[in-house]
Amino acid sequence: MPQPDDSKLRVAILGCTGSIGRQALDVCAQHSDLLEVVALSAHGKTKELVDAARTHHVACVAVTDSSHATDPILAELPKGTELLFGADALARIVVRDDVDCVLNAVVGAAGLTASYETLRSGKRLALANKESLVVGGDVLMPLARPGQMLPVDSEHSAIFQCLVGEERNPIHAIWLTCSGGPFYGRTHDELAGITAADALRHPTWSMGPKITIDSATLMNKGLERIEAMHLFGVPMEQITVLIQRESKIHSMVEYEDGSVIAQLGASDMRIPIQYAFSYPNRWDAPCSRVDFREIASLSFGAPDMETFRCLALAERAGIEGGTYPCVLNAANEVAVHAFLNDECSFTDIACLVERALDAHVREEAESIEQLRDVDAWARSFTAHALKALARS
Repeated sequence: MPQPDDSKLRVAILGCTGSIGRQALDVCAQHSDLLEVVALSAHGKTKELVDAARTHHVACVAVTDSSHATDPILAELPKGTELLFGADALARIVVRDDVDCVLNAVVGAAGLTASYETLRSGKRLALANKESLVVGGDVLMPLARPGQMLPVDSEHSAIFQCLVGEERNPIHAIWLTCSGGPFYGRTHDELAGITAADALRHPTWSMGPKITIDSATLMNKGLERIEAMHLFGVPMEQITVLIQRESKIHSMVEYEDGSVIAQLGASDMRIPIQYAFSYPNRWDAPCSRVDFREIASLSFGAPDMETFRCLALAERAGIEGGTYPCVLNAANEVAVHAFLNDECSFTDIACLVERALDAHVREEAESIEQLRDVDAWARSFTAHALKALARS
């Protein structure tokens, strides 16, 4: 957990070369009097990792893809910086004595173990890796003490902020907002010919390729519903996806008396990143403010769950629970990777995920080891289903 108020919060950023990681580094640079970056990880972008390590003078870095262990650029790390390799390096970083807070911005289920070890070690977890809770929420949530896990997703940070001071009041509904992605309003037939280049053009947010595709299929919003269910202890049926095209309302909480509290602001991930570091305090804004006098209107709508079937599949997995969300996530990761490599169509993503869910026999989620096995099964099944799809 954080150090006393008169010292800096010592931060480890996992996935520092991705979109969230880079913006987190910018927040740390803007508030260098309050934050100290002590450890960083990257999967394979060693040049960017070394640049960040030199800028922030970090004590430790990790490269999770061991095939980059001999990259010449690593020789340019600052003198004395510890260098770790392999998938287990993340767990070694988060338990370091000089780390108070871990920002987990790793993409996909690969971030689960790091989140687990962070919570077990009693450190603050700034969670940008939604898959940790989608896959392992039943295992992780019992470990989290109040105020220990701070969501970084803009929607979940918004919900968290709407709940501050309202702990005793029952929630009627959570309105989880969504831009609708680049294909809002399209029919299923119109989605059939979508290319990866088309899907990577998100109307509002600048994100990595995997999450951008998830936003286009609306799987991202389905995963976020499951994440919200775990974070806030609210059943899926009380979490409603709301299309908010301008992306200025980041989510809302409706209470039993009919009052609705919303969090609004710029479409800039540095705000929720900073709040996960500063909580319960608020620091100077890390980005330009919104002038609400210049916003002509705010529009709302309902998602088309028949056309965007990933959203319905996520609802199914979330309601059935157990190991189903693990299968959902793993199958989706394989399918999205295939789509990005022109190995399947945009609409095939939902078909592949559905096949994996249909083939799975549900278990209660009980341990990290069990979830790793289920994840491996789902990936293997989906890879075989992809080959069968290509032959048909």
